[in-house]
Amino acid sequence: AFKLNFTLGLSTSLSVILHEIPQEIGDFGVLIYSGFSSKKALIYNFLTALSAFLGALYVLTFPNLIPIHFFIPIIAGNFIYLSTADLIPELHKETELKKSLLQLFFFILGVGLIGVVV
Repeated sequence: AFKLNFTLGLSTSLSVILHEIPQEIGDFGVLIYSGFSSKKALIYNFLTALSAFLGALYVLTFPNLIPIHFFIPIIAGNFIYLSTADLIPELHKETELKKSLLQLFFFILGVGLIGVVV
């Protein structure tokens, strides 16, 4: 994203950082719940997180092999798919008004932060 535009890179980095911390904690919890030992869950969680570094290494090593413009729509589509297929249905399971309003607040806050950064 930084190769396309500094502001796009900054907003993407901030979004990923704010997303990845709770995401990794959640993934660790899912692995533990699935029966992994703490050590094994930590190792598998770490190995999957390395895929981001492999992607960055690829782009830095072979910058002109496949244009970066090719990856941005794929990555954006992946995030849109995850939110519509996994996250939004989970939000709809909550029926308590206070929790629903809190979810709405954080959703609006997230959209507002993206609007400020971009």
